[in-house]
Amino acid sequence: MEQHEITLDQEVSRRVMAARLAIGLLQGVLLYWLYAAHRDLAWPATEPYLMGPLTTVLLILPVLSISSLGHLAPRKAAIWLLVALAVLLVLSLHDSWRGLNAWPLLSNWDQKPVFSPSTLVVSFSGVFFFIAHSMVTAGAQEGRRIASYNAYFETAWKLAIQLLFSAFFVGALFLVLMLGAELFMLVKLRFLRELLQKSWFNVPVICTAFSCAMHVTDVRPAIVRGIRTLLLVLMSWILPVAVVLVTGFLCTLPFTGLTALWETRHATAVLLSAAAVLLVLTNAAFQNGDAKVALPLRVAARTAAIVILPVTMVGIYALGLRVAQYGWTTDRVIAAACLLVASCYAIGYLWAAYQYDTWLAPLTTVNIGAAFLILAVLLSLFTPIADPARIGVNSQVARLERGKTAAERFDFRYLRYEGGRYGKAALERLKQATGPNAALLQREATAALALPDKDRWRASPRASAPVSVATNLTVWPAGVQLPASFLAQKWDAILDNVKPSCLTSAEGKCDAFVLDLTGDGKPEILLVEAPRGAHSVVYGEGEDGSWKAIAHLSYRLSVCQPLLEKLRQGAYSVVEPSFKDLNVGGQRVELEPEFVEGNLCDKFK
Repeated sequence: MEQHEITLDQEVSRRVMAARLAIGLLQGVLLYWLYAAHRDLAWPATEPYLMGPLTTVLLILPVLSISSLGHLAPRKAAIWLLVALAVLLVLSLHDSWRGLNAWPLLSNWDQKPVFSPSTLVVSFSGVFFFIAHSMVTAGAQEGRRIASYNAYFETAWKLAIQLLFSAFFVGALFLVLMLGAELFMLVKLRFLRELLQKSWFNVPVICTAFSCAMHVTDVRPAIVRGIRTLLLVLMSWILPVAVVLVTGFLCTLPFTGLTALWETRHATAVLLSAAAVLLVLTNAAFQNGDAKVALPLRVAARTAAIVILPVTMVGIYALGLRVAQYGWTTDRVIAAACLLVASCYAIGYLWAAYQYDTWLAPLTTVNIGAAFLILAVLLSLFTPIADPARIGVNSQVARLERGKTAAERFDFRYLRYEGGRYGKAALERLKQATGPNAALLQREATAALALPDKDRWRASPRASAPVSVATNLTVWPAGVQLPASFLAQKWDAILDNVKPSCLTSAEGKCDAFVLDLTGDGKPEILLVEAPRGAHSVVYGEGEDGSWKAIAHLSYRLSVCQPLLEKLRQGAYSVVEPSFKDLNVGGQRVELEPEFVEGNLCDKFK
């Protein structure tokens, strides 16, 4: 260990520091250039095969260069950076080719679109190169293609701490700059505040400060190792809590059943998160395998290694149900890839847990193998090998052709906005459809192809429109009819963050309470998403006959089941507000009552 610290101190020199700062400054200048082009609708932002690759490369490659300096020999560093550049170009060019990286500026819908890499490609490329760079650096330091687990552990955690504290340094720097701006404002000097509003200043400063922080953390390896050790110890003591909670959850499933789990519609994501937390905390306790660990932590780590498998299996079952009901989509393909990796970990950790002669020693082999699997999976997802968009489009069209999805309920918007070039090609084929539903398919496919890019945010492209909104609503009081104009409303024209899912999705369900909240004799409708009331909106009819959101029920009340049950029973009345509104300068100002102490939901029991 000591030799490792001395080697780092010798390699990281003033010349390396100057090179790192220069790389950071150059990165900032070039990223500002791309930002300005995107803002001004100028070249290269209008070129899909330039903007995406340039942005992806400039976000990731300079960080790899900064980290490589002082740790890889010049020849090895050059080879590694060329390989990284080639991989980044392949991923980003494929992303551009898919046709999913066009983004019309919100401020001017009528202008031609500008391009940028998709969020998924940038984020998963960051994960890919964090793993790959750690493995390359560790292998180079030991002079082996496959390094020891201790080298991987040291390198990966050091890089993680560096990135974390570099981001913290940048944030702290800007807090100080903002404080300085406010100090100068006390004497009526606005130059620093105005400077902090300029992107030409902020972007280069962020990149330069980040590279500076990467260097500072690099020349103090003992400090970084101390922070890492403290962080891992603290995280390891969270492991028993996580094990108790996850084990308790698994023990309740035989009694509660899985129905409530599936009704959440995000069970797979939560289960994957639970598995990931157990993996991270188990490794925090295990560290490099040589750490002295207290008996409670050893028991908790072994238990966690066992329960990861059932958590993953429930996640696989949850995803399988969704795929069987609605087919593959982009999100479900990515979830399946994550579950594949989680399964590899789960099986390996279960094997390690039953090796009683050593304390989880096989985790070293499992973690190295899983790292290579993650790299392979990520390359497959973001190249034509297992493109989620292609798999999703093929699955949805196949379900339509086999009759599993009715033509009138088929989500043409999904093909248009999430299928990329695959979706557009499928829509072109549907324009030539034959058979009993040919007219409907041809009409809807033509309409979907004509949709502008700006309409991507008008309605959820993942949701299939129901045959009738009425089928998704349970009306209260029972027997009351909803206004015909409400049922005939074109809900796709309303933004997703306003309307409940029951107005656009065949999967969404709501309770609809017909009330007269304004006292004008015309009904208003309170929609509360079922079964948990996660989203509730009050709709009122305007003079033009259209329905718009006019109010909402707070989240802490909309999830209160006793309150909702009283509403269903009709145990309510409309009363005057406690405070009248103020008219200030011709504008109505509402006064909000103070927060009620205690659990407000308990008052309805």
